[in-house]
Amino acid sequence: MSKISISSSELSAQVVNTVKALPFIPIIVYNDALKSTVVRIARDAVFIYWTYRLGLKTFYEIRARGPIRATQDAYNYISKQFFRLLLKSPLMKDKVDAEVSQAIAKLEDSMIPKNMTRYLRLPEKGWDDEKVLTTIEEFSKMEHSAWEDGRVSGAVYHGGEDILELQTKAYHMFSVANQLHPDVFPGIRKMESEVVSIVLRLYNAPESAVGTTTSGGTESLLMTCLAAKMKARMERWVTEPEIIAPTTIHAGIDKACYYFGIKLRHVDTDPVTLQVDLAKVRRAINRNTILLVGSAPNFPHGVIDDIGGLSKIAVKYNIPLHVDACLGSFVTPFLEKVYAEIDPTIKVPVVDFRLPGVTSISCDTHKYGFAPKGSSIIMYRSASLRRYQYFLATDWTGGVYASPTTAGSRPGALIAGCWASLMRLGEDGYYSSARDIVLAASKLKAAIEDMDDLFVLGNPIASVVAFSSDNLNIYDIADAMVSRGWHLSALQKPAALHMAFTRLSSKSVDQLILDLREAVADIKAKFVAENEIGSVSNTKKGKGDTAMLYGVAGSISTAGVVDELAIGFLDCLYKT
Repeated sequence: MSKISISSSELSAQVVNTVKALPFIPIIVYNDALKSTVVRIARDAVFIYWTYRLGLKTFYEIRARGPIRATQDAYNYISKQFFRLLLKSPLMKDKVDAEVSQAIAKLEDSMIPKNMTRYLRLPEKGWDDEKVLTTIEEFSKMEHSAWEDGRVSGAVYHGGEDILELQTKAYHMFSVANQLHPDVFPGIRKMESEVVSIVLRLYNAPESAVGTTTSGGTESLLMTCLAAKMKARMERWVTEPEIIAPTTIHAGIDKACYYFGIKLRHVDTDPVTLQVDLAKVRRAINRNTILLVGSAPNFPHGVIDDIGGLSKIAVKYNIPLHVDACLGSFVTPFLEKVYAEIDPTIKVPVVDFRLPGVTSISCDTHKYGFAPKGSSIIMYRSASLRRYQYFLATDWTGGVYASPTTAGSRPGALIAGCWASLMRLGEDGYYSSARDIVLAASKLKAAIEDMDDLFVLGNPIASVVAFSSDNLNIYDIADAMVSRGWHLSALQKPAALHMAFTRLSSKSVDQLILDLREAVADIKAKFVAENEIGSVSNTKKGKGDTAMLYGVAGSISTAGVVDELAIGFLDCLYKT
């Protein structure tokens, strides 16, 4: 056999030729083409996905608001952003800042006392009791609105000196109690559970219903929104939650949506009844809707939404429904009995757990329950919904941690004061209080309806009466009432005032009506004199501070200015 001899150069050439003959290179070329195709497909998929999302959101907006209103909303949003930027531009910024600073300085002068000693550090040596109490008494006598005479809308829900004295004694007994430690303070745990049970029964809750106490109406609303969000996330995988509520809903719902990353779809109210528009609620519902909300009654106008209609929608679409009865408190549960006595022709709507769609209700015991401030109840139809508001940290190094609401430590003394109030007044006491308050509100409502220059908004039947005017600037009326010692709540969209009657103010309704008539007459006479004409056609143009404030707030071209004024007000709360 002959020997074959191959040089290294020939071997290299043969290897190269062999490799070229293999299908390996075409595969690499194919893979490059595949990668290019995959990238193209992925890019197109991302584009299609985001286009779909944008299209879906646009569809939801147009369906909920209608094409004309959706276009108006878009225009207003763009306009506001434009004017915000314009006001911050070098062309306008200095002037705007100067005006805002001047307004805030005026606010500080009215809020911060200049002739009183400031205490900014701990005293080197502790004071004796007499000095502490004398100084605190001095603070209590600082100039303030005359709430004691019932001349303030809402704000102070005073149950009477006897109730206040009882609350003080109960508070003293449990001044160190903390609801976070039920084992250390079992009496507080007992009273808290009983307070919840009492309020559940006032709102006709089923046996399955549960609840918790909170620090106030806002926290109750925070909790119901959080529970709805977590329920939708856990049970339906909703990642972009939305809540539907009327434009008249309490701002606590707006705050909850801000805190928890929820989109709030405001629905217009009926222009006549001022109740939530049910047809618009239906149009606003989509697969991201986690909660419907209605008021009983609402804060601005004292109008009770059509909770029965909302209940039917909630049942049909299997969406939780919350009823905000924080302002209704211990008046709303007694309305049926009150009107059966004073005016049986008025039909009081059902707004509580008797409606199958209602899944949660909030009620402030520190309003018409006359409990100490910092007391509210959030109620749920079932424990399965309440559990979603709980916070758990079972693997914390400090031990197993669980809390029912936002706070950890909670003042048990407030629970003691609340329990004492409920027991002291009883059902007969609360009925009597509700009756007096409703009668006062009805009297004011009737008086306004008899005035040529004012009209009542909607059909309020509880404790709040809102009113406006077609030919007078309502904010000038507000200022005129301030000069007479009254502090009514100013509203906007539409411009209006309201009076929320309390146990104190219900006794002053006759004087309120008298002063309101005089204020209206004075404003008309003033404008007639200024214009030297026999008409009041120009009186809609307000000249007072309140009119100026709400004129700025309602203008698109001054967007952002009121924000700065509001921030300045909040800053003033902490200035010495």
